[in-house]
Amino acid sequence: MSISVEAEQAPLPLWPAGTSPSDGEIPTLTPFLLPSTEATGTVVVCPGGGYRGRAAHEGAPVARWLNSLGIAAFVLDYRVAPNRHPIPLADAQRAIRTVRHNASAWRIRPDRIGILGFSAGGHLAATAGTHFDPGNVRAADPIERQSSRPDALVLCYAVISFGEFRHDGSMVNLLGPEPPEELRRFLSNELQVTADTPPTFLWHTGDDAGVPVENALLFAGALRRNGVPFALHIFPHGRHGLGLAPDDPTVGAWPALCGRWLTAAGFAAPVRA
Repeated sequence: MSISVEAEQAPLPLWPAGTSPSDGEIPTLTPFLLPSTEATGTVVVCPGGGYRGRAAHEGAPVARWLNSLGIAAFVLDYRVAPNRHPIPLADAQRAIRTVRHNASAWRIRPDRIGILGFSAGGHLAATAGTHFDPGNVRAADPIERQSSRPDALVLCYAVISFGEFRHDGSMVNLLGPEPPEELRRFLSNELQVTADTPPTFLWHTGDDAGVPVENALLFAGALRRNGVPFALHIFPHGRHGLGLAPDDPTVGAWPALCGRWLTAAGFAAPVRA
């Protein structure tokens, strides 16, 4: 049964006026909410683009697919180059805090807020899942009092490591041309997994020529060692950047696999006959 979806809403500025960089790029959060009267889970979507841009096919179409599952969604237009770390991470954390702060008004479960990312957006999602905080209870801004920890990660052909299997373009755009080793390790997210890292769904293709499949394998291995539940799907063939992969009969199975995983985790609203 299909689920009716409200119209895409106008993008919301992520930060109070005056806090965006002088280059004029204003990070936003675009809601894709559901008409359900019952609270549902939600997923913040981070399109990829090598920390240089944001791919349109990895944004709104993905949010609408999540809506079809009975899951609210938000597309995050996070800041990219020339902005560098920690600006994109601050945007992702702010997005999670914003959704959690407005959970009641948006009919969202505050304990079912996931983050999904593709490629470099997957690196951002994985960073949000390994570098979070409980919020600042003394903050004047009530949004900043909220936890930035996501409740689930969905990592799609994600950049994970800035080590041997790194994607140089993403690393340089995020950290600069010669980042120090300490910073590279800090943002190699397979090295930052703990028992508190959220449950994770990962998928990749074995012959991805843009971001090596070892990125997914390294993160999955770290999750296993720390006792974090995960699902890992490696498809044998497929180019980088497939998004929902509607034209690939093999890789195109990932949305259904992920949908079942999210539904089992309590993210979908009940579907009424």
